[in-house]
Amino acid sequence: MPDLLRSQLGDFNSIVCFKAVVTGMEDALGEKATAIALTTAGRTRGKKLATDLGLVGTLDSLDDVAKKLSQALGKEGTRLCIVDRIVTEGENIKVYTSETVCSAGEPQNSTRKCTFTMGAVWGAIEQVLNKRFRAVHTESVLRGGTHDVFELTPLD
Repeated sequence: MPDLLRSQLGDFNSIVCFKAVVTGMEDALGEKATAIALTTAGRTRGKKLATDLGLVGTLDSLDDVAKKLSQALGKEGTRLCIVDRIVTEGENIKVYTSETVCSAGEPQNSTRKCTFTMGAVWGAIEQVLNKRFRAVHTESVLRGGTHDVFELTPLD
């Protein structure tokens, strides 16, 4: 059994508590500052995750990256989200995710954007490809999409 961060409760907490952190930060800092902070925190997490998984500089295919990220972030991992697929469209990369923690429990037509989740995926992809990107949450399950889609555009 892997080393747990907490001996009795284990390594996980609830979506309800995570969402309370988000809304509390929004109340204290405002929506934009909170989005910046959570996205940056997610990128940091994603970069560390890619390094921990040994994905840096070992890119076989984006399909392999999607599988490894989904395993680490999905049901067998931290349960942040499921990475269903990663595809290229020209120079851009689109990451199709489902069951994101950010969209969980939100009403349909909510304007909520994935911040931490997008940041984590974004940071991991940057680390894997050793390239800088700009990321935008372009499709949402809350607004008629089949997935939460993050589109990454190269900066270099």
